[in-house]
Amino acid sequence: MPTGVWWRDGVVYQVYPRSFADASGDGVGDLAGLTARLGHIAELGADAIWLTPFQTSPQKDHGYDVSDYTGVDPLFGDLPAFDAMLGRAHDLGLRVIIDIVPNHCSSEHPIFRAALAGDESARQRFHFTRTPNDWPSVFGGPAWEPVGDGTWYLHLYAPEQPDWNWRDPRTAPFFDDVLRFWFDRGVDGLRVDVAYGLFKAPGLPPLTSVTLPPGVTPTPGKLRSNPLACDQPETPLVYRRWREIADSYDPPRVLIGEVNLEPARAARYTGPDRLHQAFAFGFVIAPWDAHAWRETGEQLLRHPPVTWVTENHDVMRTPTRYGNPARARAALLTILGLPGAAYLFQGQEYGLPEVTIPEEDRQDPAWKRSGMTRDGCRVPLPWADGFSPPGSAAPWLPVPEGWERYLESPSLELCREAIALRRRLHGEGVFSADDGVEWSVDGDGRLIAARGLDSRGLDSRGLDSRGLDSLGPASRVTRASKGFALVVAMGAGPVELPDGEVLISSDPLTGDGRLPADAAAWIRTGSGSVNHGG
Repeated sequence: MPTGVWWRDGVVYQVYPRSFADASGDGVGDLAGLTARLGHIAELGADAIWLTPFQTSPQKDHGYDVSDYTGVDPLFGDLPAFDAMLGRAHDLGLRVIIDIVPNHCSSEHPIFRAALAGDESARQRFHFTRTPNDWPSVFGGPAWEPVGDGTWYLHLYAPEQPDWNWRDPRTAPFFDDVLRFWFDRGVDGLRVDVAYGLFKAPGLPPLTSVTLPPGVTPTPGKLRSNPLACDQPETPLVYRRWREIADSYDPPRVLIGEVNLEPARAARYTGPDRLHQAFAFGFVIAPWDAHAWRETGEQLLRHPPVTWVTENHDVMRTPTRYGNPARARAALLTILGLPGAAYLFQGQEYGLPEVTIPEEDRQDPAWKRSGMTRDGCRVPLPWADGFSPPGSAAPWLPVPEGWERYLESPSLELCREAIALRRRLHGEGVFSADDGVEWSVDGDGRLIAARGLDSRGLDSRGLDSRGLDSLGPASRVTRASKGFALVVAMGAGPVELPDGEVLISSDPLTGDGRLPADAAAWIRTGSGSVNHGG
């Protein structure tokens, strides 16, 4: 397998194991099912897969409540099944990234069970108190659960997910051993869940003791709105220790953090001696609006290398979120056309929409506490020969009638072609992860991200192109040395394309060569000019 900094601009395919493929017939996806279908991911052209938790767990939060960090839950298989999957992935040229959950564990973890039984030493490894503060849970309700002996324990997520005490000196070495266990087995990297959590403010003061920024209120689903419960100054330092461990392997392992903070704050978690990357969530929450996407893109690219993502296992799927399948295809082509790494969620290549799950079938632990449900994006995939073998149990979430029709989605071929083209352009030096990008938006809702620039881009009046939007649409020309432009039509109608060769578009061009509404295109412009005119 090739080495090097593949993670800076690789394409990573996220696997949610319980919904990917079921080999055992119990209606729940498993590692053997994943192994059998790894060829599909390799054929897409992905560089790596990222697996959400498969470790031993009571499944109160679908694996993010871990009771054994170095085991495999029988629901998914066992360690030999994991090793077989890892070996097959490597044979196909796919690297494997797995989830690690260091902020909290399961209430069934042996150390926490000892704490509940009254072991004072074990209790010091979590957060127990007789005077709970006013912190809310991300999943709704208070973040404290009574034990019955006059004490309470902290859980920033579900009650079955007690938070580790990272100020206890035993916590860091415990997770050092977890990292080494999986790295020794050949895992290529870790995705760190709630990487900005871990340490809490000393003494666990109440929220009423701090002044929150204007407009910020602690709310379910937003850990970062509680500055006492996350992003403490000690937290980024944890990853110095982890980076030393990751770099001690040959090839070095990769660390990618879920750091759901503003880009400038998230950047403190990455660097040569910390995490390699932090997930960028900007496009996950940005509406279908050219100005919002330009602002988000500019903000994120100030802190390279960037990870681009529009879907994951926690958010509504893009065809539903953006309003139609065409926009979802355009968004897919957009994240594959920007400098940095791109993360795709399983089923995104088929353009799967969000599914409305009847209340009686919902499984998300946040549903009863906050009304939030993530089940609709987690529905099992529609394989041509079935999610499970014939005669198997019903899938763990109901599958809509006619679900398999999405296998014929134009998104699949678009995804394959775009990743192959992206790889070729990388080879030509066009797709560097550190490329500068000049963004522009005109009155028709046309978003252009041009890269490989050798001048600042001036219009005929000599104005800096970045100040033109306030003046309304203007004709301007940017000289390009590498000659690449990404164009997205985010307005009500078709838009003009820059002069050059159309390499790929998410939908066919109009008869007069324009890009239709809700579509994206990649343009090779050579060393000539890119017309940004309005």
